[in-house]
Amino acid sequence: MTDAPDLWHHYGRTRAERDRAVPGRFFWEWNQDDGPGPEVLGDLTGRVVGDLGSGAARHAAHLAVHHRPAEVVAIDASPAQHAMAQGLFRHLAPRLRLVRSDVVDHLRAARGAYDVLYSVFGAVDFTDPRELLPSAAVALRPGGRLVFSSLANYLGGAAAQPDVVAADIPARTPDGDATTMQRWVLQEHVWTKALDTAGFTDISVTLLPLTGGSGSSPRTLLVAARRRHES
Repeated sequence: MTDAPDLWHHYGRTRAERDRAVPGRFFWEWNQDDGPGPEVLGDLTGRVVGDLGSGAARHAAHLAVHHRPAEVVAIDASPAQHAMAQGLFRHLAPRLRLVRSDVVDHLRAARGAYDVLYSVFGAVDFTDPRELLPSAAVALRPGGRLVFSSLANYLGGAAAQPDVVAADIPARTPDGDATTMQRWVLQEHVWTKALDTAGFTDISVTLLPLTGGSGSSPRTLLVAARRRHES
């Protein structure tokens, strides 16, 4: 952990005040209203599942309640998001475990612990893929799956990057001061190459249809891969 300002302090706070229920649905698409759902992850019965950059842990709570995993571990570095998740869903323990940690540090320390890892516009978007993806491969059992949704283009409409390059996007400190954070918005072939380099195979990248919102809503990439079996 660092002493840097928690740039996720404000995110989701208003919703948490009015909506404390375990979600009955799970979507990958940006507008969170249609398209593929948790079936993309496969049968989770008895599996150990990790949510990378889980925020308030709403997706993790849905999986813990509705999909019979052995355990869902919701990992987030933000003190505010972790506290929010605790307030909303700590009663779902032990099937749901809420962990405050840097995602890369957690994965490196969890060698072979997970059957499935996923991220819904979470840590995969906000962590250098050259660090996160190899760490995810370490934490997955051979053949384990990584699935994530990411922006196919920037929120302002600009095209995704043709290389592993981050952009600075607006953010706010807990005091409300303007600052920036890094976000990785990458083209499909860039994700494919980064996953292959990190030790994944059976890589698929799908551009999801825009099912809701306005015509200016960003498109979603749904990316899935498996950790290679040991040779």
